Amino acid sequence: MKKTLLEVRDLSKHFTLHILHDKHVVGFDDVSFDVPEGAFIGIAGASGSGKSSLLKCLYRTYLVDGGSLNFTTAGGATVDLVTISDDDVLDLRDSELGYVSQFLRPTPRVPAIDLAARPLTRRGVPAAEAREQVEEYFRRLKLPEDLWDGYPILFSGGEQQRVNLARALASLPRLMLLDEPTSALDASLQREVVSLLAEARDRGTTMVGVMHDTALLHQLADEVLTMQHGRIIDRARPALATTA
Repeated sequence: MKKTLLEVRDLSKHFTLHILHDKHVVGFDDVSFDVPEGAFIGIAGASGSGKSSLLKCLYRTYLVDGGSLNFTTAGGATVDLVTISDDDVLDLRDSELGYVSQFLRPTPRVPAIDLAARPLTRRGVPAAEAREQVEEYFRRLKLPEDLWDGYPILFSGGEQQRVNLARALASLPRLMLLDEPTSALDASLQREVVSLLAEARDRGTTMVGVMHDTALLHQLADEVLTMQHGRIIDRARPALATTA
């Protein structure tokens, strides 16, 4: 039986919109699930159901209002991502946690290849070796070679998304969080991303992914959680159904 890498228990997030006279909005409520080591947990649901807010809370971009996120580190310790310090969260992001958004927030005047290689160089990988690893992903994601040394801030949305994917895949985090990783890509690139994510999982990366494309999600996921109005309303195991 696989060990649990991340245990999500009774997680809740609400928002207060001060610009709208302190209107109260529920992001999600009382969400619980387990993420086994080496699994891909998919999260589906309509826009506004709480999927992306949940993913941002798993990465600690948002602070939750209640619940716990018990994560087992590479060293075997269990830490609650809700309560550990910001410094500890940043350390885990450098070493074990990866996040792929549909939007890249590039650093101005940093070439794409250096931006994508940065997680590796932060871990002590020599710059030349890190760039070489990233180049392979850039090729497979069909990012034109004349853009590799360009500034991503000038790229199209789809090109920026490919840089974002290459950065996460090259660093091979223990837990990768994916927020609509294929939204700006054509069908052939989507197929390549599915292959790359499957390879990353085979190499030990655990994933939690949000996708509107349920067909792609069912190709990848061991379990799909469907959210509605901030709550999990269904749990399905498409991988088991496919092999049955």
